Amino acid sequence: MRFFAGFLFLCHGVQKLFGYPMPMPPGVPPFITYGAGSIELVGGTLIMLGLFTGWAAFITSGQMAVAYWMAHGPKAFLPLVNQGELAVLYCFAFLYISAHGSGIWSIDALLAPGKEPPHHPD
Repeated sequence: MRFFAGFLFLCHGVQKLFGYPMPMPPGVPPFITYGAGSIELVGGTLIMLGLFTGWAAFITSGQMAVAYWMAHGPKAFLPLVNQGELAVLYCFAFLYISAHGSGIWSIDALLAPGKEPPHHPD
């Protein structure tokens, strides 16, 4: 889950910063394009790789909470009504990843000194 959530999130950053695979609509404020786009690109990459995962997931979770209340919340309270389901899902998925860590298939696990992955009895 961590890998694919990070990958899909970094795709939003690629779209904002590089206009790929489709450009952003005209009139998007620069702080969205460059601020949010940078967090999405870097944070999504770090989460996908499992490097500095706790911090990256915490920051991206916060970004999604802010995005929800800036763009979706003023329209209506419920995500189903205001089209904010994806922002809410990213927010809580990243909050979960932040709280539980990157897992054993991550760069964080490789760099952790003195920690070995749990062994399963044969």
